[in-house]
Amino acid sequence: MSEVPPRPPRRRQAPLLPRRDARDGALVFVVATLCFLACLAVVAALGADRAARGWRADLTGSGTVVVRPNAGETADAAAARAAEALAGVKGVVEADALEREKAEALLRPWLGDEAVLHDLPVPRLVSIDLDPKAPASAAAMNRALKAAGVDASLDDHSRWLKDILRAAGIARAASIGVAALIAAAAGAIIVFATRAGLAARSDVVSVLHLAGAEDGFIADLFVVRFARMAALAGLIGAGAVAIVGAAARVSGGAAGLTPVLPLAWSDLIVLPACPLIAALIAALAARATALGLLRAMP
Repeated sequence: MSEVPPRPPRRRQAPLLPRRDARDGALVFVVATLCFLACLAVVAALGADRAARGWRADLTGSGTVVVRPNAGETADAAAARAAEALAGVKGVVEADALEREKAEALLRPWLGDEAVLHDLPVPRLVSIDLDPKAPASAAAMNRALKAAGVDASLDDHSRWLKDILRAAGIARAASIGVAALIAAAAGAIIVFATRAGLAARSDVVSVLHLAGAEDGFIADLFVVRFARMAALAGLIGAGAVAIVGAAARVSGGAAGLTPVLPLAWSDLIVLPACPLIAALIAALAARATALGLLRAMP
């Protein structure tokens, strides 16, 4: 009975492109840095948008009236009459006449010296809370003040609201522009890396051409390589932003990064998309570049 010859050991096929390259570390570092900056710009845009929405809600739901007493009338009495007149206007939830101490507290950061405040005829203020669904108009409140014979100036915060909305729009546009510019820079780096990879492995590419390999097959080798590399870099950059954001959120408390730029935990949900977007940009850039170079070869 003849013996069955043993099977030869399987040989693992070597990849057409080496799994690692000496330049991979530098490329991953650069792309990770760009991903970090892009994620930081997106998180900043979310924080700026949240701050603008909060300021808008505060300004549209409130107003301030500066009351000047008539002859023979105390400032407190004039403020009380103004608050009573405004409380009867439809769309006004509450009108509260502020005491002199509260008015001085508002002026103290600007004037500084408390002794000076006592010598000044500090006007009385009336704080107004408006119905968020149907707020009272400035014209209706001014008519009520005139009908009550109160000399007052109404500030419905509409001027400040326009400035805030304009600043918020500029901040959003700038953040989106920065993120798009960084994405374009990352794509350009992948293009140069793909060109360098094709030039360094021109002998492999020539052999594949002679063996009848299609351009799409050869381009896919570079697509897979750089897509994995960009995904790793995106994961590193997004992870760094997550750590920075979590540290800022914990140290800043409810205010987030700063009271002006609040940061919420929900802002970090967008970060997992960074590795996917980075891999997609790298894949598209590598494929377009590789196909263009391969078709130009003789």
